[in-house]
Amino acid sequence: MSRGRGAAAIALGAWCAAVALHASHPAPAAHVLPERLADTGLYAGGGHEVVDPRNRAFSPQYPLWSDGLRKSRWVYLPPGTAIDASDPYAWRFPSGTRFWKEFRAEGRKVETRMLWKASEADGWVYASYLWNEAGTEALLADERGVPTVVDVSPGRRHGVPSRTDCAACHGQPRSGGPLGFNALQLSTDRDPHALHGETLEPGMLTLAHLVGERLMAPVRHDLVERPPRITTASPATRAVLGYLATNCGVCHNGRGEIAALGPTIRYRDLLEDGEAVAHRLVGQATRWQLPGRPEGSSVLVDPGAPDHSALLARMRSRSPSTQMPPLGTVLRDQQAVDAITRWISGLRRAPAVPGPDLLR
Repeated sequence: MSRGRGAAAIALGAWCAAVALHASHPAPAAHVLPERLADTGLYAGGGHEVVDPRNRAFSPQYPLWSDGLRKSRWVYLPPGTAIDASDPYAWRFPSGTRFWKEFRAEGRKVETRMLWKASEADGWVYASYLWNEAGTEALLADERGVPTVVDVSPGRRHGVPSRTDCAACHGQPRSGGPLGFNALQLSTDRDPHALHGETLEPGMLTLAHLVGERLMAPVRHDLVERPPRITTASPATRAVLGYLATNCGVCHNGRGEIAALGPTIRYRDLLEDGEAVAHRLVGQATRWQLPGRPEGSSVLVDPGAPDHSALLARMRSRSPSTQMPPLGTVLRDQQAVDAITRWISGLRRAPAVPGPDLLR
């Protein structure tokens, strides 16, 4: 993004002062992204020390793998508005909604990303703010991204994504939105075996809060009485499916250009019949050829044979042409690789007619 916006900078400075004084929590002018994170409304008083209490912290029960970086997240819903949950699997957020996600490495703030629904017409705006070494200022990153920001391993560095990369995962402005903020992720029936599961701190926003505070419409009391969970009898399968839904299901959701290029892992299916989703992964043919296997014989999950499972091979790889997920990570998730290796090793060969005894 061009830095030559003197007039915009002056206007944003005035807007920053208004944040501290105005109870309405104003948003930036349409199509203008603040140059400073402090001017986005995340913090109270225009500084970087105290998060505005109107921004609610939350923690998805199945976090996205981000090279081991620690994260904090907040959401702001304009006063008097509510999330349109008419489609329980595709929430619609009111104009003015903002999400922030802060990334930290070894205790130091690295970057903070913002998703802002500017208006119904314009949809979602994506931005990343890069922190200085002292942690005293975060400035808007170039829209093309910043390839290297902080070491996450010898020879491997975390980078800030481009806005194009943001849209590749979150969707285009009018159809996109947050990925880790939905009924399953905010369920109070949290998976104790979730990979990289985070502590749900007191006061963090959950599905129960959204319902109790009427922050979603229609009000779904059944979601509090029967909190959403992945339907499977196996704790290991539940954790694996939750991980795959977050790290793979964003793209592999049965829609778009890659609908026919791999598994389909949707929240709707996981809540209705997680066992069936797991069964579809087992033995599913894949166009990606697993090295060392006969041509045309590669499958996503080969029960009892982790080394013959294409899903695991692509998780292990960090070659740009092979790795999964393809964006947002330069390190393989060894904890997930180990867990899914154990899961595949524990699967039995499918009987003539696949049944529940395939998974354990």
